[in-house]
Amino acid sequence: MRNADLKMKRKYWVLIICFVSIFILDQYTKHEAQQKIPLYHTIKVIDGFFNLTHLRNTGGAFGILAGKKEGIGSLFFIMVSLGAVGVILYLFHKAKEHERSLSLSLSLILSGAIGNLIDRIRYGEVVDFLDFHLFAYHWPAFNIADSAITIGIGLMAIELLFHDKKRLKTSP
Repeated sequence: MRNADLKMKRKYWVLIICFVSIFILDQYTKHEAQQKIPLYHTIKVIDGFFNLTHLRNTGGAFGILAGKKEGIGSLFFIMVSLGAVGVILYLFHKAKEHERSLSLSLSLILSGAIGNLIDRIRYGEVVDFLDFHLFAYHWPAFNIADSAITIGIGLMAIELLFHDKKRLKTSP
């Protein structure tokens, strides 16, 4: 039983370390962007590829459903974020100890969701500042929390694909 308790602690340590690291980095970089880059201004870092651009996203991912930050739109995204945090915590708790990749991916997604939730509660919108483009292709501006969510979802997709392949190979 002692060994199982130790493994349980490891799963939660991953969550705590991941959350604290991403939360601090996300909030610090958003603070710096707000302090050093006026709203809607751009600093070219790598011409034609990467800029630091201070933007605000009132909508969901990639600006979906963007609109006014006040009122029902902001409340909607706060409620959706709170619901997502609850579901992620439930899934994390249910994850088996040997599902380390799943635990890490859920930790990343949770960390990013809470980082953006803090912005929605504080400002009614999310602070974005990382701005990539290549020729005519432009990726919507994002932040560290968005990166954590994206990496977490990518890890989860890889885990699910490989886990299913392993299961199919071992089944009769």
